[in-house]
Amino acid sequence: MEQNLFYNPSEQYTRHLWLVPGILMAVFFGWLMAGKGIAIGVVLVVLPFIVAFLILVFLYPRIGLLSFVIYSFLMPVIGRHLAGVQVGLGTDALLILTWLGVIFYRTRKYRFSQLRNDLCWLALVWFILTVLEMGNPARPNVVGWLQEMRTIALYWILCVPLTFLILNKKTDVLLFLNIIIILSFVGALYGMKQIYIGLDEAEKVWLEAHRSTHWLFGKLRVFSYYLEAGQFGASQACVAITCFVLASGPHSKAKRIWYLVAGLCIFYGMLLSGTRGALGGIVGGGFVFLVLSKQVKIILLGGIIGLGFIGMLKFTSIGSGNDQMKRLRSGTDPNDPSFQLRLINQRTLSNMLASKPFGTGVGTIGMWGVSYNKHIPTAKIPPDSLYVKIWAMYGIIGFILWFGIMLYILGKCAGIIWNTRDPVLRNQLCALCAGYAGILLCSYGNEVMNALPSLSIVHMSWALIWMSPRWDTPVPKTVAA
Repeated sequence: MEQNLFYNPSEQYTRHLWLVPGILMAVFFGWLMAGKGIAIGVVLVVLPFIVAFLILVFLYPRIGLLSFVIYSFLMPVIGRHLAGVQVGLGTDALLILTWLGVIFYRTRKYRFSQLRNDLCWLALVWFILTVLEMGNPARPNVVGWLQEMRTIALYWILCVPLTFLILNKKTDVLLFLNIIIILSFVGALYGMKQIYIGLDEAEKVWLEAHRSTHWLFGKLRVFSYYLEAGQFGASQACVAITCFVLASGPHSKAKRIWYLVAGLCIFYGMLLSGTRGALGGIVGGGFVFLVLSKQVKIILLGGIIGLGFIGMLKFTSIGSGNDQMKRLRSGTDPNDPSFQLRLINQRTLSNMLASKPFGTGVGTIGMWGVSYNKHIPTAKIPPDSLYVKIWAMYGIIGFILWFGIMLYILGKCAGIIWNTRDPVLRNQLCALCAGYAGILLCSYGNEVMNALPSLSIVHMSWALIWMSPRWDTPVPKTVAA
């Protein structure tokens, strides 16, 4: 072959030199996946998307906060299907990343002065008390404290101020409502899929480990893509009442039909969960809405419907052929064995805490108590209730403070809504407040408000209601003669 004056063989080698590191990287990643499992492979595949997401959050911090809301719904199902991945830390990462995006945001500065309000101060007070509980005389394990404090205090102090800084537009109220309703609606459909079509392999594995609480009398307690059936049922109940409140509001006919259909579907999802405590979400949320409606006809009609429904469960056997109705009816029976066992546990705790006004410390009861604080007697008793858990960890003084804060927030939310003049905004705020009241009441029977997604819904609802006066219709000005 003739030598071409313009042809240099070395250029061909140089042009393909990039293949060498590419092959080496492929071999390295293959070895890593073979040794560490498929989970590391998934991480490597999504790594470019993670980098792109990080850039987006620093450019638009609201993407990070809205992703936190969505992730709070989907985190459990991701964890079930990606064994070995610590998906729970994703919520912490999203909140911290969003805070970094806010702090280093350069396009316009956020007004941190608006964080000087009583809601943020209350979050700070509760967080300080949680930190002080590390010095509890019962000597709780630091790791147990760290795990528990994330949901009981950390997310509160991270999420509420972020909502003030980022979701500070009137349209953000509707955006937030749409996100939680759509995700709850899809969650209800996913629950129907579980009971009528069946579970996938990852869900079957999870069910085997939780059969004692999720397979009762030969029937599945549906958990959808939520943490477990109790959280699924309570969250569905509270979002259902949110939808029903919106369906009664001054919206277009198409919107009211959508809210009604979504509410009925989500309410059915609540029934599929078999969660008796979810009834409190309907009762509590409905009662708050009736009071805030300011309309005698609605109060009377809603009261009759609510009392009639409870009376049907309590004094009749209507629907007893349905397993979900049968379990829901047991929630109105004071002689129910499960309820009686809870009372026995509470009496036992009362004796243990008689000389401990500040409790036994954060992380000393429930799952983290069993894992890290077996030396503390309260770890052996299931709390079965967020109220009982707060009482055991913080003592009677801490419980009174926490419950007082919850009632203060509920009362102020109701006061803000009572004085709201914009009818559409008022209806949206009523829906958020009714959802919070329902979750607060559900938390008496289950650990609801300290678990996702109810936790994120409640905290962001507080902040949106707190900010709402700035979006309200201004007071008409009087002109002097």
